[in-house]
Amino acid sequence: MTSAENSTGPRSPQHQGSVVISVDAMGGDRGPSAVVAGIAQSAEKNPEIRFIVHGPIAELERLISRRDGLAARCDIRDAAGVVTMDDKPSQVLRKGEGTSMWSTVESVRKGEATVAVSCGNTGALMALSMLRLRKLPGVNRPAIACLWPSRNPQGFNVMLDVGADIRADAQDLLTYALMGASYARNGLGLARPRVGLLNVGTEEHKGRAELKQAHELIGAAAESGSFEYVGFVEGGDLPSDRVDVIVTDGFTGNIALKTGEGTAKLVGDFLKEAFGNSVMSKFAALLAMTSLKRLQKRIDPRRVNGGVFLGLNGTVVKSHGSADETGISAAIKLAFQLAQSGFHDRLAARVAQSLAHEAAGRTGTEKEEYKGTS
Repeated sequence: MTSAENSTGPRSPQHQGSVVISVDAMGGDRGPSAVVAGIAQSAEKNPEIRFIVHGPIAELERLISRRDGLAARCDIRDAAGVVTMDDKPSQVLRKGEGTSMWSTVESVRKGEATVAVSCGNTGALMALSMLRLRKLPGVNRPAIACLWPSRNPQGFNVMLDVGADIRADAQDLLTYALMGASYARNGLGLARPRVGLLNVGTEEHKGRAELKQAHELIGAAAESGSFEYVGFVEGGDLPSDRVDVIVTDGFTGNIALKTGEGTAKLVGDFLKEAFGNSVMSKFAALLAMTSLKRLQKRIDPRRVNGGVFLGLNGTVVKSHGSADETGISAAIKLAFQLAQSGFHDRLAARVAQSLAHEAAGRTGTEKEEYKGTS
């Protein structure tokens, strides 16, 4: 493990002893009022956080002033433009300067804040983040990591990529494994995460050629990467306790994520219908209320709201576009935890270590080949 990953304490920019989070107040389905409500909820729970809030200054001043003590912990950056859900990433890259999303990412680039949080257009946010923050050396394709409810003691598994890029070759999947393991260590507190590669079966002969190659690369990197590689995993393992990090390409990961969200909503709707079907079922629901609330809390998607963009020179948390104040507060909490752990520095150190290890391996191979031909 690198010295950066062994270090303790926050490594983030500080402001009066606080961690600074940059928040895009615009772009979400519920408007800036929900974002400010989420900021207020998070501020109440975490006194160490300060906020840089981006959006129309008059509207934000009005909303923030209604919350006791919040104005003292918020710096407002006036940004009149808004990136909508319908805007194409290419358009935002050309004309996005002056929008709240651009301004939010820019605060991280300048070092004013440690993490950016936005519930706006995912494609535009990724494009802007790549443009302004740039990719870490050695990262070909950044990834979006999400937390998936699971049977593990920590309650969640990490899955990546879930939609940053639909393509991924073997080397990309190896990088995802390293970044996902680092996220699990710093975000979930797992000293040696178990990493699995998503495939159509667990047998080594199954899957596409790049999966088989990635299988070998990830297995070879496990010791130096301080993680345990469990091999191929299947869709049924996503919520299991067999693995902590699931690695896949963005096309497969995004479909799995949307399927999981849709299934969870369907099950919730079925339960409501079943318990409201008759007087007896309503009575049964009343008796089971405590257990039902516990179940609802455990699978509530708002509690794990926030996909993390990995592989950039800065950390960006993407909140659901439809997030309410609870969901936005959860995204800010995740951003705060990552900032406190010095996650970005540790992730960069892990990727750099992998590059050095790979280069050393190539040098050794070239020397052996030279000896064989001399």
